[in-house]
Amino acid sequence: MGDVRALGVLVAFIGGVFLAVQGRVNGQLGSAFGDGFVAALVSFAGGLVVLLAVVPTTRAGRAGLRRLRDVLRAGGIRWWQCVGGACGAFFVSTQGLTVPVLGVATFTVAVVAAQVVSSLLVDRAGVGPASVRPFTGPRVAGAALTVVAVGIAVSDEFGRPEALWPALLPALAGLGLGWQQAVNGQVREAARSTRVTTLVNFATGTVVLVAVCAVDVAVRGLPVTAPSGPWLYAGGVLGIVAIGSAVPAVRWSGVLLTGLGQVAGQLVGALAVDAVLPAGAALSAVTVVGTALALVAVGIAALPGRRRGRA
Repeated sequence: MGDVRALGVLVAFIGGVFLAVQGRVNGQLGSAFGDGFVAALVSFAGGLVVLLAVVPTTRAGRAGLRRLRDVLRAGGIRWWQCVGGACGAFFVSTQGLTVPVLGVATFTVAVVAAQVVSSLLVDRAGVGPASVRPFTGPRVAGAALTVVAVGIAVSDEFGRPEALWPALLPALAGLGLGWQQAVNGQVREAARSTRVTTLVNFATGTVVLVAVCAVDVAVRGLPVTAPSGPWLYAGGVLGIVAIGSAVPAVRWSGVLLTGLGQVAGQLVGALAVDAVLPAGAALSAVTVVGTALALVAVGIAALPGRRRGRA
C-alpha cells in the first residue's frame, strides 16, 4: 500500500511540473492575445482536439465512454460529478489573466494554499474515490502553514494592496482544483479509463469557456493579433498530462496526498521557470522563502497522526 501511495505522489509531482510550465505558456498566450479568456479557450480547445483524436477512435476509449454512459443512466454517479472541467477552465483562465502580473511562482503559491485546504476538506468529506480521510494534527498544521507561506511569498506587495487582488483569482482556482480531483476520481472509477476522464474534463471546460468567451468578445471584441510562436499553443497538451496524471494518483493516494505531490511539482517547476525566464515581477527572496516554507508545510501534512474528532 505504501509503495502505491508513493507512486501516486510521484505521478502527481510530475503532473505538477507540467502544470507550472502550462502556467507560463498560458500566461504568455494571454498577454499576446490581450485576453486571458480567449487564451484559456485556445488552450482547452487544443487539448480537446488531441483527446478527440485519440480517445473515441480507439476500442478502449469507446468502451470507457459506454461504461460512463451506463453508470450515469443507472445513477451510479451524478451529472455534476462530470463537470470538474469547469474548475479547470477557471484555473486556466486565471493563468492567462494573472501570471503576466504575478509571475509563475507567486501565482503557484496562491493556488497551492487554496488547493491544500480544499484537498483536506474533500478528503474529510469522502468526496474522492478513496476512503474518508479524517482531520489529523499534521494535516491541519500543514494546511495552515501553507496559508502562512502564501502571505510570506506575496509580502513584497503589501505596500501596494492593489497588486494583491490578482492573487485572489488563483486562490479561488486552487479551491476548485481539490474538488475537481475528487470528482475526477469518481468519474475514473465509473469509466475505468483515465483517458475518458481527461476527455470529459476538457469537453466540459471547453463548453464553459465558449460561453464565457462569447460574452467577453461581445463586450471587448476579438483580439486584434494572434501570437505566431507555436510553443504558445502547447498549453492544452501540458494540461492533458497534468489532469491525466492526477486521475490515477487520486485513486492510489487520496486527494490530499495527490494535491501535495502536485503542489511540490508546481513549486519546483514554477521557481525553475521564473528563475530561467522571469515574467512580471522579478523573483524575490521572500517568494523563494515562502515557496520553501510551503514545501515544508506539505511535508508536514503528509505525516501520519492521530485523528481529530470523529472520523
